[in-house]
Amino acid sequence: MEISVELTFSPLQDDFEEHIIRFIQKLRASGVTILENPLSTQIYGDYDAVMEILNQEIKTAFELMDRGLLYLKIVKSDRSDYKPDF
Repeated sequence: MEISVELTFSPLQDDFEEHIIRFIQKLRASGVTILENPLSTQIYGDYDAVMEILNQEIKTAFELMDRGLLYLKIVKSDRSDYKPDF
């Protein structure tokens, strides 16, 4: 089953940039399809593979910071090729 995940990672501390950069670099190295923009990161792929990566990397990211938020949306389909038609 293919999924699309949009997430916004927000460490609530002064050194937030290094935490965001480390998190995104780990996602890039995972081998799944990643698209980034200034407000969020999108991840596309097989449900089990994506969720395994997210489970591991979210836990690691949370362990490395004092406080933070992670907003997550999951869609059941691969939307990586979405192009507006209007």
